[in-house]
Amino acid sequence: MPSVNMRQLRETRRLKAWLRAGTTVELRERDKVIARIVPEKAEEKPAKWPDFEARAKTIFGDRVLTVVDDLIRDRGRF
Repeated sequence: MPSVNMRQLRETRRLKAWLRAGTTVELRERDKVIARIVPEKAEEKPAKWPDFEARAKTIFGDRVLTVVDDLIRDRGRF
């Protein structure tokens, strides 16, 4: 676990990098741990997926698409 002393707290760039990476940092004074700085856990919300089936129904209606047949027919030309 990385540690910093009181004087090194002025260099916040390294401390911020550790905390963004999710690492707990020990704060020391004269080689004694006086505190632990624990990074905040971000709450991740699950991604909301669009309703693809409803979207396709709106665009194409009840038509049956013959994409595979068209692809086979097109590739047969080459």
